[in-house]
Amino acid sequence: MLATTPPIRDGSSAPLLSISHVTLVYDENSQEAACALDDVSLDVCQGERLCIVGANGSGKSTLASVLCGLIAPDAGNVRLLDYDVCRDGKPDLEAYRLARRGIGLVFQNPEDQIVTRIVADDVAFGPENLGVQPHEIKRRVRQELHRMALDGFAQADPQRLSGGEQQRVAIAGALAMEPEVLVLDEPGALLDARGRQRIMQTMDELRRAGIAVVHVTHFMEEALSADRVIVLEKGRIVLEGTPDEVFSHRKALAAARLEQPFIARLCARLSADGLDLHWTCDQSELTTQLTTIAAAHGKPLTKLRARPHVPPTTLKSPISRPLASTWETEAALSAATSPLISIRHVSFSYGSKGAAFALEDISLEIPAGDNLAIIGQNGSGKSTLLRLICALDMPDKGQILVDGLDTNHRGRRRKEREALAQARTRVGYVTQRPERQLFADSVEEDVAFGPTNQGLSRQELGDRVDGALELCGLLDKRFCSPFELSGGQQRMVAIAGVLAMHPQVLVLDEPTAGLDHASRTQLHALLAGLNKSGITIVQATHSMDDAARAKHVMVLDRSHVLAQGVPSKVFRRSTKDRLVACGLNLPQTVLFAEVLEASGAIAPGSLGNPLSLDELAGAIEKGLGLLPGSSERGEDEATWRSK
Repeated sequence: MLATTPPIRDGSSAPLLSISHVTLVYDENSQEAACALDDVSLDVCQGERLCIVGANGSGKSTLASVLCGLIAPDAGNVRLLDYDVCRDGKPDLEAYRLARRGIGLVFQNPEDQIVTRIVADDVAFGPENLGVQPHEIKRRVRQELHRMALDGFAQADPQRLSGGEQQRVAIAGALAMEPEVLVLDEPGALLDARGRQRIMQTMDELRRAGIAVVHVTHFMEEALSADRVIVLEKGRIVLEGTPDEVFSHRKALAAARLEQPFIARLCARLSADGLDLHWTCDQSELTTQLTTIAAAHGKPLTKLRARPHVPPTTLKSPISRPLASTWETEAALSAATSPLISIRHVSFSYGSKGAAFALEDISLEIPAGDNLAIIGQNGSGKSTLLRLICALDMPDKGQILVDGLDTNHRGRRRKEREALAQARTRVGYVTQRPERQLFADSVEEDVAFGPTNQGLSRQELGDRVDGALELCGLLDKRFCSPFELSGGQQRMVAIAGVLAMHPQVLVLDEPTAGLDHASRTQLHALLAGLNKSGITIVQATHSMDDAARAKHVMVLDRSHVLAQGVPSKVFRRSTKDRLVACGLNLPQTVLFAEVLEASGAIAPGSLGNPLSLDELAGAIEKGLGLLPGSSERGEDEATWRSK
């Protein structure tokens, strides 16, 4: 048995967490054994903010679980908060139990962490198990509910909250334990812009208080404020250092399926176009450099190299399959009955009669072939609206028509049941947590389940499954268990299963949440290709950059429609205050354009509202007098409403 009595802290700089030559293998006895961690050594010191980044399946969550004492490695040594919990791969269970009392963890999926039916009780659960006095528990609960902006949710049922609100409950519960180390696994994946900003501020507060923070994230911008960043690839640390040091390795990051932060990519793009810039990932430094160039405008400038025209990324449809052509025919037929989806004065509430509306007086028309992004703060009603469109819930008031079929039926009559069933076949739904849609032993079986229930012939069933697997890049995974795949691959399996049923409308709830850069790029290409073939896309997202890719944007605020319109009109600097007030913001490109004009480097208003990095780079070059043309885009004006 290892020693479980910790030595007295002497204020030295000894690390709080230390792992040495740790290796962990999943399914060690099977032929499909996967090395999740491979000879990893790492220290985490008091008051340090460490950020762990890596592609899906790189070992980030596994490393976080080892650091917080949830998993013991197969080999190596682990020391947590002065306890030697594992030596040479042999765990000491009592040492683990004692060490975990001082380590807080926020899971990637907040529902896995919620144990009660009242928010305040859930936040109190950890301190109660630590034996904290009741009066102190009450103080901590009030403090952390306030910190996470949950004061008004103290008596709410956490199971009825949105995913983002549940995440804030989980964070509040971890903080209430007053840990020496806090480990957060993708804490901002389901949060709106305001929620992510609040978490970033909280991590800074904890660091100043001497609490170590280990932060796993796919948001490269979040890693910029860390003390140290490590990059995992296939279970090994391939890069380690300060944010500047790590993110300067563009090729190594690309090899690890990651991208540089936005400012670094913009700097590299402008440099490639001929501007004399030193690489940086710091917004202030890039602004200063561009201001210097603007001040020297009268002097000879490096001649800009002409950028070759690059067509938009498209996804090649498998022409050998009948999949795409069938969808195009169906979409063409449904176009005559536009709008494909009609939502008329819909209201919906959870719970008993008289409960507050999750959606109130919502009206919306979605034409066939549209690509609609629905944005809004956590709890604004996005997921609820998607469930209503899919006829998984029925509105309390109003009407929803899908391809002319009324979904507001409770199945009392045969014709009503048939109409409801037909409406549901028109819409494919990918939930916020697509891994919960998976159940079969192999990817192929999972994808085949839906079309099998449609009574297809064996030949047509095989064609649909093959076509969906090819579209989603899963042909080489068809015989794998879906539960052995990474989060990004599981999402693609769920999408493939929906696509194999040939829906007219594809509805997705936070489709890019928790995905790495390569997986997001693949998903963007897939959705663009499907939309081009005539499939109507409706997605709820917290990513303003993803929403800017859509044809239309709908903004929800506290169960009401705040705005509808094309992205170029919704995401304008003149609308920033209204977006920020409801927990949102503008895309990164528009925000930096605002910063750059405010610095005086470029005349106010000259950059417009660029919605992509290409548009922003062109607008900056034009604003510096280096390129002709305009970056402004847009069609009709957005419609903004006030309650």
